[in-house]
Amino acid sequence: MVPSRMRVVGLVAAAAIVVGACTSSGATASPTTAPTATPVVTIGPAVTAAPTPAPTPTPAPTQKIVGSVPADQLVLPGKLVICSDIPYPPQEFFDAQANPTGSDLDIGGEIAKRLSLQVEVQNSVFDTIILALTGGKCDIIISAQNITAARLKQVDMIPYFQAGQSFLVQKGNPENIQTGLDLCGKSVAAESGTTEVDALNGTGDYKGQGLSAACNKAAKPAITVKTFDKDSDALLALQSGQVSCYFTDAPVAGYYVKQHPDQVDLAPFSVNVIKEGISVGQDKAQLEAAVKAALQSMMDDGTYLTILTKWGLEANAVTSTNP
Repeated sequence: MVPSRMRVVGLVAAAAIVVGACTSSGATASPTTAPTATPVVTIGPAVTAAPTPAPTPTPAPTQKIVGSVPADQLVLPGKLVICSDIPYPPQEFFDAQANPTGSDLDIGGEIAKRLSLQVEVQNSVFDTIILALTGGKCDIIISAQNITAARLKQVDMIPYFQAGQSFLVQKGNPENIQTGLDLCGKSVAAESGTTEVDALNGTGDYKGQGLSAACNKAAKPAITVKTFDKDSDALLALQSGQVSCYFTDAPVAGYYVKQHPDQVDLAPFSVNVIKEGISVGQDKAQLEAAVKAALQSMMDDGTYLTILTKWGLEANAVTSTNP
């Protein structure tokens, strides 16, 4: 987690939780480079479901310090406070002990270690997560945010991931949703503030080219879009039969198929592949440079790819922090 979580502003934050970074060593998978982030509603084959995350972490590599951050660039001295919208598995969610975990938080934790900082996580509502950052509630956002023109007007974004978007249907696909046009006249659930909502409605960076626009061109009824503050509530709407379909990022869709194999299926088509970014305030140049350097060092030494491989997301890797 274009606005992917096609995911601007105000904060509803839950309790802050201090977490340690969880990383592993060694990787063999080769990352691929993301295409341009310019949003184009392109329907393609469904994205393969992501593997279930490994049950046990691998030993952390030797800590590497790549820089420091001036205290006046941080919300709290000695800490890197991360805003993240939980749950959005496998990128961010709570484990069985109610601790924040996931690939995004592992990446954030390792960045903090390399900057000699501790991690504090602020659980935030995605629709208002940028305002949480600009309002001084956190230092950075790591929350599966697609890099979009609208967001870049508010924050700087460091590329760290890439993902497509997928549709979940009820088990067996009882409404026979095979293509994007099959959504016309049906109800679709998505998390508010995301690029999924914009892609459906033709708003934001998708102005005039959303899926409902395609329905209109085909002389079909528009899609009824139902939005929810939390992505998990959008999934629940599908499971309870309130909607025909649920639209989310491909890694999240794949995770839920693995977790609920008797309840949901992937629809046989998906939309886009877009880079996601770590958001930093536009007045925090030194913090941004430090985070970027730490992340690039992780990419260069293999730690970054090891983290993604742990969560079955190695195919979503990027090779550079440059746009």
